[in-house]
Amino acid sequence: MAILDPNISGFRPVIRQLDDAAINRIAAGEVVERPASAVKELVENAIDAGATRITVDIADGGKTLIRVTDDGCGISPEQLPLALSRHATSKIDGSDLLEIHTFGFRGEALPSLGAVGRLTITSRVPGEEAATIRVAGGQAVPVKPAALRTGTVVELRDLFFATPARLKFMRTDRAEAQAITDTIKRLAMAEPSIGLTLRDVSGGGEGRIVFRADGESGDLFDALHARLARVIGREFAENALRIESERDGIRLYGYAALPTYSRGAAVSQYLFVNGRPVRDKMLTGALRAAYFDFLSRDRHPAAALFVDCDPTLVDVNVHPAKSEVRFRDPGIARGLIISTLRHALAEAGHRASTTVANATLGAMRPEPAPQPGPARIYQMDRPSMGARTSAYRAQAPQPMPTQGFADLSQSYSGQMIDPTPAVEEQASETPVEQLPLGAARGQVHENYIIAQTADGMVIVDQHAAHERLVYEKLKTQMSESGVAAQALLIPEIVELSDGDCARLLKVADHLSKFGLSIEAFGGSAVAVRETPAILGEVNARAMIMDILDELADQGESQMVQARIEAILSRVACHGSIRSGRRMRGEEMNALLREMEATPHSGQCNHGRPTYVELKLADIERLFGRS
Repeated sequence: MAILDPNISGFRPVIRQLDDAAINRIAAGEVVERPASAVKELVENAIDAGATRITVDIADGGKTLIRVTDDGCGISPEQLPLALSRHATSKIDGSDLLEIHTFGFRGEALPSLGAVGRLTITSRVPGEEAATIRVAGGQAVPVKPAALRTGTVVELRDLFFATPARLKFMRTDRAEAQAITDTIKRLAMAEPSIGLTLRDVSGGGEGRIVFRADGESGDLFDALHARLARVIGREFAENALRIESERDGIRLYGYAALPTYSRGAAVSQYLFVNGRPVRDKMLTGALRAAYFDFLSRDRHPAAALFVDCDPTLVDVNVHPAKSEVRFRDPGIARGLIISTLRHALAEAGHRASTTVANATLGAMRPEPAPQPGPARIYQMDRPSMGARTSAYRAQAPQPMPTQGFADLSQSYSGQMIDPTPAVEEQASETPVEQLPLGAARGQVHENYIIAQTADGMVIVDQHAAHERLVYEKLKTQMSESGVAAQALLIPEIVELSDGDCARLLKVADHLSKFGLSIEAFGGSAVAVRETPAILGEVNARAMIMDILDELADQGESQMVQARIEAILSRVACHGSIRSGRRMRGEEMNALLREMEATPHSGQCNHGRPTYVELKLADIERLFGRS
């Protein structure tokens, strides 16, 4: 008996044209992933319409209601049906898909929303009567007159009622509402001059305002700074550096936080291209590379960066949700971000974030005063004679210690000092207290330097500070003399796939700067001829495979540089002032002056702060003197 091939069948598939409803539902699956996607599309339409005030109402995480109200230009009654047609848009004329200056341009959002939910659009153009149109599950009803003062109101109810399977993939109301809030915040940062309000009306009534940001005035940076303080937080605004640079037609601006203001996850990284919020791996990698030497692997920088360029230099039509972009020359954009951020961090010098001081003050706050109420009487036991004798001995004045930190008795860990001769000599030119880190006044626990400034005090971790200073010197020496390479007696041949070989050889010049020399060896093999001498004996093949893994995951590799700088960091740690060493006054002041002159000295090699600054007004509040 003959066995039929299961791949051969008498059935011949027939090619058929899908109806509009099916086409819209398929397209909606790409454009509208969740309620936050619908909010994004509707708010972007309002921004493109020239709105100055936008209000978003949601219920049940946007699953049952999304209503966007704006004061934009509106839609005329005769064009309302056209607005619900696929690929109908007022944003472009279709002649050039690269000349895109608006958020939307595909004409897919409204018909997609109407295909999977119950959509109502009410709009009024100045000088005309208001009108409304409804569509549910792709079925529209004729346009009707309506009452509206100005702008447009788009109401979307029962999202995905026409595609019940999608509802099973929705998360909890709380999670969906949080995603909507994040979307609104990103759009608020993109347009500081527009007022945005998000309100949760679950359960009916006026609801509660989840987020509100009124339109900011002033120049670009003032408005952006105020908006970032409102969206990300005032602490970010206080500890952010202004970023502005331009190269080869690409402009970068925004704010980036100090390394000591870092996060445990990449939740405070906001990137925009031509005003459009994006999540681009290349841009995120550039941000990470800029902070590479200032943060440990488990910490992430915080930044809001805007990349503006001619629309022809970037393609935004590579993802249905327009969340990814593709630059014509990604190297220019990446290099601009890294160099600008590193320059800004270097200019920040020894500055550390104010959150360090705030955390210190929070830890030092006294217990809250008791609430007013009936007086409470406490009965104290009379101390014994031995307790009184011990208390008197502890509070008795001590003999005046001799000058110099090395003369301290073993019973105490610090002393108060008068200005040293070195300080007095410098005071004739500039009072030392007027300098950023002030004048050293003492050392406690043989590790912390206490310095007095003009309006407060500074506590310095001597080991962490000196470790950073030595590390920066070692890096400078390495950059001037280069990384010494150790030639292998017998080059190691590593067999790779064709793709891995091409990817590795593409970054060969970059790797050679760090002492790793590789070259093609025929076919898909590479020959490793030199390795960084500072690393000692290394497994060349394992290193190559690690580099390839990093290239595949992040599009770049900093593994060799990371290993070299990790060794420099260890050398700096062992060569710096150790905890427990007593320092003379002139030594402490010399350390403070060197910190002021050295970039990045505000944090150690692991991103932790090297000093804490406390303002006198804050100290007085701690003691109730304000």
